[in-house]
Amino acid sequence: MSDEPQTPTRSPVRTAPRPADPPPRTAPAAAAASSGTWLTRLLVVGLVLAALNLRPAITSLGALLEEVRTGLHMSGGVAGLLTSVPPLCFAVFGVAAPRLARRFSGAAVVCAGMVAIAVGVAVRPFAGGTPGFLAASALALMGIALSNVLMPVIVKRYFPDRVGTMTGLYSMALALGTSLAAAVTVPLTAALGGGWRAGLGVWAALAVLAVLPWIPVVRDRRASAAAAPAASPAPAADAAPPAGPRVARSRTAWALACFFGLQATGAYITMGWLPQIFRDAGVPAGTAGVLLAVTMVMGVPLAFVIPRVAGRMRQQGPIVVALGLSGLAGYAGLLTAPAAGAWLWAVLLGISNCAFPLALTMIGMRARTGTGVVRLSAFAQCAGYLLSVPGPILVGALYQHSGGWTAPLALMAALIVPQMAAGVLAGRDRTIEDEA
Repeated sequence: MSDEPQTPTRSPVRTAPRPADPPPRTAPAAAAASSGTWLTRLLVVGLVLAALNLRPAITSLGALLEEVRTGLHMSGGVAGLLTSVPPLCFAVFGVAAPRLARRFSGAAVVCAGMVAIAVGVAVRPFAGGTPGFLAASALALMGIALSNVLMPVIVKRYFPDRVGTMTGLYSMALALGTSLAAAVTVPLTAALGGGWRAGLGVWAALAVLAVLPWIPVVRDRRASAAAAPAASPAPAADAAPPAGPRVARSRTAWALACFFGLQATGAYITMGWLPQIFRDAGVPAGTAGVLLAVTMVMGVPLAFVIPRVAGRMRQQGPIVVALGLSGLAGYAGLLTAPAAGAWLWAVLLGISNCAFPLALTMIGMRARTGTGVVRLSAFAQCAGYLLSVPGPILVGALYQHSGGWTAPLALMAALIVPQMAAGVLAGRDRTIEDEA
């Protein structure tokens, strides 16, 4: 037996495993994160500025339509054609937007669209006659049409977890640009010397400003990965995928296209002719422009409220009917007391025009898949805008031949009835995948 002291054995102390330290961020990764944050902020600014430019080329012309008609010796029919050019361009050029986005990326097409708006708005006041004015207007409207189709897709692609917030911001900026141009074009024209050419051309500066944020976005090849990691990494994925349901076989799609087209008819008649209606009733030109701005600015708060309310309802028919009744009341007021109740009629027509955000909301609700939404959106908007083309022309012709607004306003009120019928059908709780 050994005389050496025995060292007592100690049981090992068990400690909780130490969590692994996160790997250190490398310089390239930190630079990529910084670039992604910078790019996201730039995209937000670009979306807001682009949305601000999607309507001033139209509403600024509506505020000065009488001066433009006189300066270019336009007839009422030609002026009606001028108010029909926007939906026609939206239908024709909007079809090309997905293909262009696949070829050049959505951001590049939106950037080019802002350039087209700037050039068209700057050139058209100084065109030699009506054909040149119409051609320059078409160039600006082509840029609007391309951006109009692709901006919601860019929101979905780059901000997949903030679609509602960004769509609300985009819609608010669009309504703000619409009402701003309607409200300040006439006083701005007076401040610039009273010439309608300068009053229309000054809006090109806003479009030039909107080009600037998109240039670095287009140049940054990592835009898609940095701004939308959940999305496809290829920038060209901004465009619509080719596969999907056959939308033309869906009765809901056709009802939605009719609803979209009829509400667009009312909206473009309002933007093109409402100031003239008030001016013919004795309202000063500046006040008539402000009244149009009131009509357009109603879309700022309601663009947030209506989609949220509609999204909680299984059927959107009641909202369709409420908006339609507001429009009927507004047209009835314009027929009976256009000057005395001008502010009330402007508000009622502004509420009625909020069928546009409702139509966009129903497009998202009437399809189950992202592919279905894109195809339904393209179908409803292109077919709807084509349907809306004759309305402003017919209103201009009726105004010229009747010498007053009784017949045109009766037509505008009558169009509300099929709009409500189509909207109720489109608002039923079903999807195009079920029907197609």
